[in-house]
Amino acid sequence: MWGRAQYADAREYLERALAMMEAVYGPDHRDVAPIVSRLGGVLFDLGDLLGAREHYERAVAIQEVAYGPDHPKVGMTLAMLGSVRRQLGELTSARTSLERALGIVETAYGPDHPDVARVLVNLGGVVHAEGERAAAWECWERALAIMETASPDHPDTARPLQNLGYMLRERGELAGARKYFERALAIFEAAYGPDHFRVAGPLISLGRVASELGDLMGACEYLERARRITQATLGSDHDRTQQIDRLLSDLPDRPGE
Repeated sequence: MWGRAQYADAREYLERALAMMEAVYGPDHRDVAPIVSRLGGVLFDLGDLLGAREHYERAVAIQEVAYGPDHPKVGMTLAMLGSVRRQLGELTSARTSLERALGIVETAYGPDHPDVARVLVNLGGVVHAEGERAAAWECWERALAIMETASPDHPDTARPLQNLGYMLRERGELAGARKYFERALAIFEAAYGPDHFRVAGPLISLGRVASELGDLMGACEYLERARRITQATLGSDHDRTQQIDRLLSDLPDRPGE
């Protein structure tokens, strides 16, 4: 359900599973932690950042006791916690979580493991938010190189592609940004299908770039498709859907109007 972006259903199943596991094993058993962590991910996608942070913090605490503070399970949960903290604007604690996660995962798996790339993507988001553009580019470029070697068509390869595309757009390198976003879109469509919620992200980015390149027809097509996907998944009143509405309304001489 989570993979299909049916987040409300996923939450219901995970909450039920969590109650069962807690009843059998108690609240601090190591087998409880994966459910708590997954529930945190669903809450994140539902926009409940405080709930997501609480669940990831709980999962880390359980795993540290069960496996020790330097276990890769701890590292990956810390990486997700860092991502939530970044979204909440808690940049210092987010960076601490992610730098610790990177050290754990590199020590466990070596510098070129896909999980290292996943942590680097999140760390790049934090340092970018802190204004360290060169460091962010380095994180995302390294993450992309790892993922392209390990699995070039994996959905996680699309994440550094999108982020590097954002940076190229910031620099005014619109043609280059468009190529990165187009590749990210192709990866997501192949992995999830054309109407999955994750496809909406690169569509929005392509809509912005197309508008800035003067391709208003293309921008409208990208954004309207993103809106259909987002509305079907999250509803018309969600912030993401309304963001797309604003982008559409801001298009100059919108086609058909």
